[in-house]
Formats: sequence, structure tokens, C-alpha cells
Amino acid sequence: MDGIKRLELNGITIMPPGILLSDLHEVPKLKIGDFTLEIEVGPPSAEIQEVARKELRETPEIQKEAVARLKKLLQAESSLKTPLDNEAWLIRFLRPCKYYPESARDLIKQYYNFKVKHSSIYATLMPSKEKNIFEQNILTVLPNRDQHGRRVLIIELGKKWKHNKCSLDEVYKGCVLFLEAAMLEPTTQIAGAVVIFDMDGLTLQQTWQFTPPFAKRIVDLLQDAMPLRVKNIHVINQPYVFNIVFAMFKPFLQDKLKNRIIFHGTDRKSLYQYIAPKCLPMRYGGSVEIDYVEGFQWYELLILCNKEYEAINSYGYKKK
Repeated sequence: MDGIKRLELNGITIMPPGILLSDLHEVPKLKIGDFTLEIEVGPPSAEIQEVARKELRETPEIQKEAVARLKKLLQAESSLKTPLDNEAWLIRFLRPCKYYPESARDLIKQYYNFKVKHSSIYATLMPSKEKNIFEQNILTVLPNRDQHGRRVLIIELGKKWKHNKCSLDEVYKGCVLFLEAAMLEPTTQIAGAVVIFDMDGLTLQQTWQFTPPFAKRIVDLLQDAMPLRVKNIHVINQPYVFNIVFAMFKPFLQDKLKNRIIFHGTDRKSLYQYIAPKCLPMRYGGSVEIDYVEGFQWYELLILCNKEYEAINSYGYKKK
């Protein structure tokens, strides 16, 4: 939409009210040092397109056929509201299913059934309503990708986490907001994402905040209801008491996800086997000059995308 007027505020491109990211050639962005923080909705690079071809069976012909088939399958789901004419939205679910339409249909149903089951978390979930988690500065996404083009989400649940000021449900909501944003990015849909749990300074009192129902919700999300390729979960700097936390997750883990959880402790060389030092901030022994993107900076960026989250929330199973 070339006729859309854009505003600039503190280096951020702001979308006019009612406009979605898919309507823009330019998206909200924030300049931080040499990096630009933005939700990357543009086409993937030739290298990433080759990854899509090799790993996801993505070709123009297969994509066209799969989109048409998925649209027909969803038309038969009368109780499920989906944007059938939004090809980018359909591809968002086809990619993690390697373009098998029936699998994508099932994933969509699981995704929205999960949201209904946990409606207390997902109802009207938008960045503008979750300011506190971003102010805590325990969640961030690196402004750069790793050597495989993957997004890197860092969650710090040790000495930086003040559990009396920020609940685990708030942490969960913040993570979901990041994951939903990542789902909008074609490059992330293809390359996937990795998560780093930095547990440095985790205390026994903090471990008591974790419960089996909370653990099951996270595992169910990752195993059954997440339309995103989470390639690995890295646990670093974990103290001995972390074993208490992980014991709650183990009963719910299937082998596929269990094998993607890697424990590194303070062994940076172990972490570097998966994420190259050139892609990590200096506090993890990397060479990325920008050491941290503050939570309030991500908050400023994400609230500009509120309309996109409103659209996400408008889909799903109709309320009875």
C-alpha cells in the first residue's frame, strides 16, 4: 500500500491505526547502535529460500497446491474462524508442517484449542497489556540471528528475576508475545528459533514458583500447539537446584523435544557448538557488540504492532 503515510517517533516507524504489518512495505523498527530492531516481514534471502526447499519441500508449485488444499480443509471447519484469503497466514502454518495440508489443518486446530483451554492466559493478550514483564528486563530477543538464520530468545530466570514482582504467568505471556511476532517473519518460519534459559542465581525460593500444571502447559505448547520450529532449548548457568525445576517437566516430555533440550552449565564451548560466538553477546563470550536490548525497547516496538495482535486474537474457535 504505497499510499500509506508513515510516522517517525524516536527513530521508530509507526503504523497508522488499523493497518496490519502485511499491509506495509516498511514495518515498525528501532535503531540500536549498528543494529535495527524490527519484525522482519520481508522475503527471505536466497540462502534461507534454499533451506526452505531442502527442509520444508517449499517450491512455488507445492506452495500453491498446499495453500489451495488447506483453504478447502479449513472451509469445512465451520466452528473455526480463520483468514482464508490471507495466503501469508496459511503459509505460516504450512511451513512447520512441511507443506502437508492435513498436518497444517491439524496444527491450526491444536493451536486454537490450546488457546481455548488456556483462555485465562490468551484472552486479549497484547503487548500493551503486559508492560510489567518487559520492565523486568528478563526477556529479550537478540537483534541479530544465529549462523543458521534463527531467532534467539533469551530468558533469565535467576538473579534478575524478582518473582514477587513478576509471576511465571507473566513470563509465559511475554514469551508468547515474542513467539507470535516471530511467527510473522518468513525467515523465522523457515529457519526457526532457539531459546536460551539463563538460570544464573536461581534460588530455592524461586523454584517453588514452578508447578506441574505450569510445566505441562509449556511442554504442551512446544510439543503440540506451537506453529514455529523451535530447534533447540539451551539451559546455561544452571545451579544444582534447577534439577528440582526440571523434574517437573520431565514426565511430560516426549523424546523429540527432550533431545532438543541441552544443558551447558558454565561451559561456553559447549554452547558454541550450537550458537557461534560471533552471534552471541559479549556477556556470553561472544563478539556481538551490542550486549543487551532492554525490555522497554522491545515493549516500545511491540506495542506498535497491537493491531496485528488484535487480528491474531480475532481468529479461532467461536465463543459458545
